[in-house]
Amino acid sequence: MRNAITDVPGITVGHWTDLRSATGCTVILCEEGAVAGVDVRGSAPGTRETDLMRPVNLVREVHAVVLAGGSAYGLDAAGGVMRYLEERKKGFRVRRWRVPIVGAAVLMDLALGRGDVRPDAEAGYQACMDASDGPVAEGNAGAGCGATLGKALGRKGAVKGGLGTSSERLDDGTLVGAIVAVNAFGEVVDHVTGKTVAGPRNPDGSGFVSTLERLRAGRSRRPVAGENTTIGVVATSASLTKEGANKVAQMAQDGLALAIRPAHTMGDGDVLFALATGRSADGRRSRGRRRVDVTAIGAVAAEVVARAVVSAVKKAESLAGVPAVCDLAYG
Repeated sequence: MRNAITDVPGITVGHWTDLRSATGCTVILCEEGAVAGVDVRGSAPGTRETDLMRPVNLVREVHAVVLAGGSAYGLDAAGGVMRYLEERKKGFRVRRWRVPIVGAAVLMDLALGRGDVRPDAEAGYQACMDASDGPVAEGNAGAGCGATLGKALGRKGAVKGGLGTSSERLDDGTLVGAIVAVNAFGEVVDHVTGKTVAGPRNPDGSGFVSTLERLRAGRSRRPVAGENTTIGVVATSASLTKEGANKVAQMAQDGLALAIRPAHTMGDGDVLFALATGRSADGRRSRGRRRVDVTAIGAVAAEVVARAVVSAVKKAESLAGVPAVCDLAYG
């Protein structure tokens, strides 16, 4: 166990990172196909292929999910992922062709670094070339490169966000993992200890201020579309239906609410995908009709999402004038 989404058999992860421009993308590959679900909870989302993942629609499996910076421009990265998969003859069979199914969600990082540099098709392709089932780089990697959080006092009080991952094995051997790019308006809290990990920095240097208290008092800057959004993927080795995968994605959103306060604002486009590979540790497809506890998987998914959020912030490094908690005396 690497405490990463790549602990789930059938999942590989790769990044394309541009530290100079403060942007990037992360590709979660499931080349042999995974049953997919999605839950779009934020009010300013940027997405691709989410309708396809609804239970009433035809296509059952996807072959990759892209998490990208660059706002809506970053959706271009999915084209490079399609090219990579097509070259390897992976995808939904349509007569003599294979059409790779690639979902995507983007976060808003244009205000940090160079807003005219965004993940494109070549960036998506390079992220695929970087993909492996080994340890996953966190912090300023991939989609977390240009991420920030804690913006109740404006960008001048923000803290560096990032990319985080976590995983857990259930007692029956089922694996659940998550990867999250944290670019939130709100603050990040460790829900186990109740401690604020990162939030709006008090101008007097005394620590973090409470976003909720600022909102109550009407003294908070309103969430602005184009600055925020937390996006991620949860994956499990269990065999799920599309209905089950969508329920897991829905329950996994509770992990964002546990760790990000407030989550799902008018200025956040929070999106979580769920992937069910149905594969054992040796990579083989699960057989038979083994009972799957969707509730247990969803509950654990929320926990690993919350842990991934905290890890993203703790592993982040200061960039483009925005400090990370590792460089704050009170962090």
